[in-house]
Amino acid sequence: MNDCVAELSHISKMYGTGDTAVVALNDLTLRVQRGEYLAVMGTSGSGKSTAMNILGCLDRPSSGSYQLNGTAVQDLSDDALADLRNRELGFVFQQFHLLAEMSALDNVILPMIYAGLSAEERRQRAITALERVGLAQRLHNKPNQLSGGQQQRVAVARAIINQPGLLLADEPTGALDSRTTAEVLDLFGELHRQGMTILIVTHEQEVAERASRLVQFHDGRLLSDSANP
Repeated sequence: MNDCVAELSHISKMYGTGDTAVVALNDLTLRVQRGEYLAVMGTSGSGKSTAMNILGCLDRPSSGSYQLNGTAVQDLSDDALADLRNRELGFVFQQFHLLAEMSALDNVILPMIYAGLSAEERRQRAITALERVGLAQRLHNKPNQLSGGQQQRVAVARAIINQPGLLLADEPTGALDSRTTAEVLDLFGELHRQGMTILIVTHEQEVAERASRLVQFHDGRLLSDSANP
């Protein structure tokens, strides 16, 4: 099995044209190894969010190539890209993005709707995922009946439900207090120990220190790449 889950090769991304053009990424090369826990840091405008969007198949580069689990992403149609995203990637965001009218269980079931599973299998897998993140007693609660930390745990359960090759987390603790941040980071640490590949974008040093590798962006380029002590 290839030990590289995601590989960005000489990626550039430009928005706009002519005098108003903005270079968000400039010849970026980055490899994410299978089973690694990688933190990405950088000031606002450094390119880290653009790189996250390209890694997440939410945006396409202006030039360069992207391989996700051996698939050449830049060659895919929009439909094939959506299928790959659903199959290979999990997403955790700062603002949870849970559907307010649905229970925790139904929110976690959603990504499996197009996976070809029976309704009962989807339900059982969702229950298992919520148990895995410590919410066995909250299956039928709606988001407004859950704390911020519990909502983020539901979001993590939803992100891992299809057993993605890569879990992408964009400022996942940005809306949480310090105690809840620690709880969510403990959860990420446990998922990593179980073999999940995680890439987390953050501006918080204490969050980045939980990862095994830290990369820093500056002006659309890789400024540094080092193992965390």
